[in-house]
Amino acid sequence: MSTATTPAKPTFAERWTALPKPVQIVVWTLIALFFFVLPLLNLPIISTEDAEFGAVLATVANYALVALGLNIVLGYAGLLDLGYVGFYAIGAYTVGVFGSLHGQVPWFVLIVMAVTISTASGLLLGAPTLRVRGDYLAIVTLGFGEIIRLTALNTEWLNGARGITGIPRPPSRELFGVPSLVWDGAVAKVDLGQGARSIFLKFGLLDAVPYYWLALIVIILVLIADRLLQNSRVGRAWEATREDEEAAELNGVPTFRFKLLAFAMGAFVGGLSGALYASRVGAINPDSFMIQLSMMFLAAVVIGGQGNRWGAIVGGVVVAYLPERFREFADFRIVVFGLLLLLLANFRPQGLLPPRRARRAQRADVATKELEGTEEGARA
Repeated sequence: MSTATTPAKPTFAERWTALPKPVQIVVWTLIALFFFVLPLLNLPIISTEDAEFGAVLATVANYALVALGLNIVLGYAGLLDLGYVGFYAIGAYTVGVFGSLHGQVPWFVLIVMAVTISTASGLLLGAPTLRVRGDYLAIVTLGFGEIIRLTALNTEWLNGARGITGIPRPPSRELFGVPSLVWDGAVAKVDLGQGARSIFLKFGLLDAVPYYWLALIVIILVLIADRLLQNSRVGRAWEATREDEEAAELNGVPTFRFKLLAFAMGAFVGGLSGALYASRVGAINPDSFMIQLSMMFLAAVVIGGQGNRWGAIVGGVVVAYLPERFREFADFRIVVFGLLLLLLANFRPQGLLPPRRARRAQRADVATKELEGTEEGARA
């Protein structure tokens, strides 16, 4: 007697892929517009009372950008990098040194220099170290991150422990103001006074919203490049290397070359995010790049889901936003954050948004168990 099997329900990703392309474009546009106006809405549920909401969002966007870069290294290529903060620091110090301490280079040129130098440092670090694997690679990268910080601390040319101040900001051109909302309970009022903000091109000291908008634009560009790479021959080579490097080598994949490419691209994004961070805060010092920051970057990727670009962004939001949202529990927020990590490791070890391959493997395991149970029932 045959048993009828019910067809599996389509997943969200499958339903999304089935939508017409124009509908997808409209949905993505609306989502992007929502995030651009988010700092002006000041929604009571998510706004931060003890910190400026725009500044918190700028920090969140910076973490999300860093997580995207580290996800290339850790999620796509499977390389455990514990010193990613080193590339972040190189990008920030490049902007500080050549834009303030030892030069007056234009800001756009500084960004190009920051990503170039950080990418070159990724190549220089990766060339001798990527031939080792696993824990040995983690130890080497951890040392790299701390070496960068100690170099900045003990080098007089980099101003040592005093750090660098007066870092140039992006070029400003005030266009027009956009009013923000002020909430009185459930009633929203438009603030036409001090709440007005100029769009994109007014980069000052007190208003962090333009920096958030700038980071959003960079994140969108990185997401586009990330998607193109993952769906290309390079992305397939990274996946093969991550799953089984020896088998990939036997099938003709030059794994070292692709690992070095992933390391360089991760360094590129890390240096870019560090340059944007330095331009926003205006002053940096070696204590801004402690190794604990690298652990937070790593936690963002692991929490979100290694190998999923959207998971990396969600992880960056969780790591950067939640401590600020619950700042009133300052004495306990780190403890609560650690407990949440423990719960996630036990009940969701693949992250909040695991990659598609992990979901496929999980569904395959469930189907196999159901088939085995059906066979045992038939024999009985």
